[in-house]
Amino acid sequence: MRAETRIVAAVALGGGIGGVARYGLSAVVPGPWGTLVVNVVGSALIGVLMVLVPRLHPLARPFLGIGVLGGFTTFSGYALDAVRLGGLTAVGYLFGTLFLALCATFAAMAATRKVWP
Repeated sequence: MRAETRIVAAVALGGGIGGVARYGLSAVVPGPWGTLVVNVVGSALIGVLMVLVPRLHPLARPFLGIGVLGGFTTFSGYALDAVRLGGLTAVGYLFGTLFLALCATFAAMAATRKVWP
């Protein structure tokens, strides 16, 4: 199997897993709060992954980063939730989600570097 074919297969498999995980979480936490949780958790996990990627298998980044976390997180859902919320609530949602996601990424990267220096 060619390297590019393996990468596409890893992304496809990971995307399916991530999408199903997001669907399951949205059943537990529906609406904008669910999207916020998905995006903040996904941002924290990408922070962990980016610290660990140099130590992992070459297919880990396409499978976990692009596939699983790409399928798990949702920018389109974030945008749609903001449109549906409207007004100042939408502005707070947009900036609040962005702030929390960035903080989650930085915190997860810092914590991962302490655990796996």
